[in-house]
Amino acid sequence: MRNLLLLPIVLISGACSVIPAVPRVEVSTNPAAQVSAYVQQIDTIDRAGPHLGAIIAVNPNALRQAQEAGSIGGPLAGKAILIKDNIETADPLPTTAGSLALKDNITGRDSPLVGRLRAAGVVILGKTNLSEWANMRSTRSISGWSAVGGLTRNPHAIDRTACGSSSGSGAAVAAGLAWAAIGTETDGSITCPASMNGVVGFKPTVGMVSRSYIVPISHSQDTPGPITASVADAAMIMTAIAGTDPLDPATAEADAHKGDFSAGLGKASLKGVKIGVIRRKSGATPRLYDVYERALADMRRAGAVLVDIPYVESDELNRDEGVTLLYEFRADLGAYLRDLPGNPPVRSLADLIAFNKAHAAEEMALFGQDEFEAAEAATDEAAYRKARANALRLAGKDGIDRLLDKYDVAFLVAPTGAPAWTTDLVNGGHFVGVGAGTMAAVAGYPHLTVPMGAVDGLPVGLSFIGAKWQDKAILEAGAAFERVRSAALPVPSLRRWGE
Repeated sequence: MRNLLLLPIVLISGACSVIPAVPRVEVSTNPAAQVSAYVQQIDTIDRAGPHLGAIIAVNPNALRQAQEAGSIGGPLAGKAILIKDNIETADPLPTTAGSLALKDNITGRDSPLVGRLRAAGVVILGKTNLSEWANMRSTRSISGWSAVGGLTRNPHAIDRTACGSSSGSGAAVAAGLAWAAIGTETDGSITCPASMNGVVGFKPTVGMVSRSYIVPISHSQDTPGPITASVADAAMIMTAIAGTDPLDPATAEADAHKGDFSAGLGKASLKGVKIGVIRRKSGATPRLYDVYERALADMRRAGAVLVDIPYVESDELNRDEGVTLLYEFRADLGAYLRDLPGNPPVRSLADLIAFNKAHAAEEMALFGQDEFEAAEAATDEAAYRKARANALRLAGKDGIDRLLDKYDVAFLVAPTGAPAWTTDLVNGGHFVGVGAGTMAAVAGYPHLTVPMGAVDGLPVGLSFIGAKWQDKAILEAGAAFERVRSAALPVPSLRRWGE
């Protein structure tokens, strides 16, 4: 491995550091000026220069929205946010999920999530690239690649993965292409790209934020969430987007649990807080373990009480999660496609399989659709219900809930993931299994990742995982860590690793 000191990256040291992208758009009281600056940044960095491939489309209405933002008060008024391209907006932009089958899918409707952002004065800057179909097409898929958007590159090392499936959202925030972005997660699709791009990512409790008019994988595990430069920014966005949606039964209890997620955030402390420390999922990279130990030492110095948790991820959990996702994907995606306005060329998963075969040169040049085909064949409802119940038990009642109760801790921490691996368009992804995020994903519990340092110049994040509806407490814990973090954080080099 190369010596970190030889790498051409700038490091920011000291407590309470927030991730600065390179170059950063200057903060202005003029939303229109900021939008213009972000569009220039996208042209310079994303479309030209290193060609990050993070943005699928810029909203032609963004400047007008920015000019109107002055009439709306509140902390989000005039803030420019990018939306993952599996989330519908009423702007004249298609919602493609990265697939050519939906390249003309302009629905003319806002998802409730986007509607809440608009009501808060947010400017919808555009749509971000993603792993096609949110990484649910093939077991050999390439994170960050879609037929519509091409490949998203990691701004810290453009020959390495931005992870996925919210690849463009994570890369865009890291590169300063917007104030913040919205991603979606089923298992790791917010937290992994946030960790590998060196930014904050928050997967809320499933049901805290509406999933209506969002291209689905699984009604049991899907949720949108913010990707930002700081925990405080994520909390502001959560305050705007959380809430009950009559169209999404999972959100029935959201109004009872939402609130001002920013309230008290600046005073949150780790003093006296008992934290469950998961070590068995730190991976085989010694330097990742060193960064993790430094983060733990920071929390200990801040007064936290650390309790080792002997957690080992269950093969049974992974197996039954897989059964659940395949069954729900066929049903949930089919329902979404049938509900689309207009005349899309696909109305079911079977239609998509046929479409990809007919457009194999564009869609399947790099990898196939074995997961599509497995999902289309997953019709055993009894097996599905048994698998879902068992996976939920292992992740929730006998997983996170049991660990929090048995060891009397407020939340769990673990490394979010490994450093970014090299992008390989020939052999597909090389995912390295690190962290405990699958438990939170399957249980539907909140999971926050905050940058904790770097391994050879590549960012790595620290995960905070808590009980259902403990979203605010998890954000407070992450903000408290952010203030006491001592590790240097890398700034994107916009170059290949080691150059």
